[in-house]
Amino acid sequence: MMFWYDHNVSGWGWFAMSAGMILFWALIITIAVLLFRALNQPHEHTHTPAAPSAEDILRERLARGEIEEDEYRRRLSALHAGPLTKP
Repeated sequence: MMFWYDHNVSGWGWFAMSAGMILFWALIITIAVLLFRALNQPHEHTHTPAAPSAEDILRERLARGEIEEDEYRRRLSALHAGPLTKP
C-alpha cells in the first residue's frame, strides 16, 4: 500500500520537479547573497570636507602669525574686490 505511484508521475515528471526545486532554491540563495552584498557595501556618498576658501586660508595665516593684521585686511579687501582685469 504505497501511495508513491498513485499520482502517475513519470520519470520526466520527477526530473522536472527536482530541477524546479533546485532552480527555486538557487534563486532564493542568489537573492539572499545579492541582498547581503548590497546591504554591506560602503556608502559611496560619504561626506568629504570641502576645500577651504581663500578667506579661510587667509584667516588661518593670520591666526598662525604668518601675516600681520594690516596685510590681512589688505588681502581680504582685494579678495572682496574681485579679480584684477587688464585694460
